[in-house]
Amino acid sequence: MNTNYPGDPGPEAGPPVAAAGTPPPYVRTADPGLAAYEPQFLDEVDELPTYRPTVGCIIPAYNEAETIAGVLDSLLQQTRIPDTIHVVINNTSDDSVEIASHYAGPHTRMTATGEQSTVIYVHDIGKNPDKKVGALNYGYSLVETMDYLLGVDGDTTPEPDAVEHLVNEIASDDRIGGISAIYSIDDSALDGWMAKFLIAGQRAQFSAFNMQNLLKGRNMAVLGGQFSIFSTQALRDVMRDSHQRTPWVNDSEVEDSLLSLQIKSAGYLTKISARARAHVGGMTTLRSLDAQQVKWNFGAIDLMWPGQRGDTKGQPFHPNLRLRWFEHMSMIINITTRTMFILLLAGSLNISAFVFSPWWLIPPLAAVWLNFRVARSMAFANRRDYLFALLVFPAELYMVIRMGHFIRAWLKFFSRQQTDNWAAQAKAERGKGIAWTYPFVAFVVVFVLFYAIWSQLLSIPLRSDILAVAWPILGVITVLQTAWMIIKSMKRYRGFKA
Repeated sequence: MNTNYPGDPGPEAGPPVAAAGTPPPYVRTADPGLAAYEPQFLDEVDELPTYRPTVGCIIPAYNEAETIAGVLDSLLQQTRIPDTIHVVINNTSDDSVEIASHYAGPHTRMTATGEQSTVIYVHDIGKNPDKKVGALNYGYSLVETMDYLLGVDGDTTPEPDAVEHLVNEIASDDRIGGISAIYSIDDSALDGWMAKFLIAGQRAQFSAFNMQNLLKGRNMAVLGGQFSIFSTQALRDVMRDSHQRTPWVNDSEVEDSLLSLQIKSAGYLTKISARARAHVGGMTTLRSLDAQQVKWNFGAIDLMWPGQRGDTKGQPFHPNLRLRWFEHMSMIINITTRTMFILLLAGSLNISAFVFSPWWLIPPLAAVWLNFRVARSMAFANRRDYLFALLVFPAELYMVIRMGHFIRAWLKFFSRQQTDNWAAQAKAERGKGIAWTYPFVAFVVVFVLFYAIWSQLLSIPLRSDILAVAWPILGVITVLQTAWMIIKSMKRYRGFKA
């Protein structure tokens, strides 16, 4: 049966034949006018506005009268200026409010990408029991509707392109929850040999830590509060998953480490920038350095230790804490080798059994080479950094100081002593407190007791037997430690600069 529909010529009909002088009915002809319009159309498409992520900057400030102006100046000179800048001043007793208030209001400047504008707000929240954590959470409430939160310490000055790099990197991958800048310490204006020595040590310490993270896929264990950018969506997910009202909590001595763990646990990546750099404030006295380092170490131990000690449960197997465990084990080995060497050397000299061997020069030479590589990895290395690495004594002395911080933090942890480490650091920065001397006094006491027991209670044959057993043990540990230093010093930095 052959069924034809209206207008259907049927299966027997051939293709339609066009009338003479007319184009085929199914063929379109090009409009010469459209081709001429194409360049103008493409130019108009290029001129269409693109989405620009919004960035809210939070600066928690406590007694930052000496540095807050420099921080705000550096932010206003960025190639990518934050959309808003909130200075949250808390518990201050200096002129921070007055100085920051001079910057309050709108600011506009022309950059290479066009005109950019921002508004600076200054908030004096007065007495704040949660200190920096409270200031950060107050700031978050002001920018939570924006795409990103940029946290900046009141003594941190970024390089002019730092914000631009952070925004481009975090906007390029939705999996990233936060990115930290590469930190260094400006040592251009220092007075006194002690300040220069301590800052050189901190610069080397920061550089080694940065390079470790850069070489591990740029995965950052700690998004330092000095200069880091966070996805506000990631912060909201952290609050939801952790049942928190605010992103930062005061359960930990290191609020930035805890938040970094929570961001990672929420399924996001925590990264260190490959290019964004910022200069942070350093500690210029033994007292202030001790308070800062003890607080950092104590907070890290609290996060690493298994079990429930407070509101935050220890997470010893969290991937962000692997580097922390490695650092602490490395410090234990450093303490063991140095203490054993000093005691065994004193014991050998006491019975005239000391014999020098040229092989003993290999470990310090390996350490010098490793320290030299660390200095070379710095983006802003100077003569003082190289002298710190090559002269042996400065780096060794700084290691001894760090050993004191490490021991004090662990003793404080196991003693379950309830102290406000934030207040202790503030007190130390004001030049008060003597806790920083405790490790050195303790070592002197231990050395005196050892010498008294060694020289008065032990016979010479027994002393000789102890030395015969202890020196080989120290030798094996030192060989392994030296081999590890050589391996580290041979690593390729793949173009990264710390």
